[in-house]
Amino acid sequence: MELNFVITILDRVRNKEMAALYKSVGAKTTLSMLAHGTATSKQLLTNGLTATEKVVIATAADAEATKQLLRTARKKMFMDIPGNGIMMSVPIKSVGGGKSLAQLTDRMPEGGVKPQAEYHHELILIVCNEGFNEKVMDIARAAGAGGGTVIPAKGTGKDRPEKFMNISLADEKDMLFIVETTAKKAAIMRAVMEKAGPDTPAGAICFSLPVSQVVGLRHQEEDEAENA
Repeated sequence: MELNFVITILDRVRNKEMAALYKSVGAKTTLSMLAHGTATSKQLLTNGLTATEKVVIATAADAEATKQLLRTARKKMFMDIPGNGIMMSVPIKSVGGGKSLAQLTDRMPEGGVKPQAEYHHELILIVCNEGFNEKVMDIARAAGAGGGTVIPAKGTGKDRPEKFMNISLADEKDMLFIVETTAKKAAIMRAVMEKAGPDTPAGAICFSLPVSQVVGLRHQEEDEAENA
């Protein structure tokens, strides 16, 4: 069985509309997280735009439900048009038992979860100390990233020391989501670790997840094809 974590990032005013779309294909457990974009004031001014609040909506879906979600998002919410958001499916490798799987999908198929082998895009997740997301995003852009989304977060562990290896451990965190081609991933992650890693005030850590399908990067992909 193919199982995915389908993630959508879009303007917060479209939250209910997208949540209804998820529900229409039978998504059972849906998560919603408030976020904001990473466009700089200069970029917004240059393009005549205003800063908009974002929402991240996610659910677990099998192969058929994933296909329906992406197809319906293109048709009803025009997600393949630049500026309308981005939707991606991240393969789930394993699930904590049959009951968890049933809770996520209402199904208990045999054979376990089987993700595909090759991926052309990846979701880079960067966790940094609060207030450093702009610096980290600037570093990522310089290394080839197009843009990202920031989700406020909080570190846990009340008994941990205030410092680890002489580095301050801030409780308040920022989590950045960056979707990029697999070819660009290594350079972006390397740059972030070298210039804003755990031994710097930004305290950034990063990792990536494979993306099996993505909607909303058409403009970027067309530019890359023209420059090839």
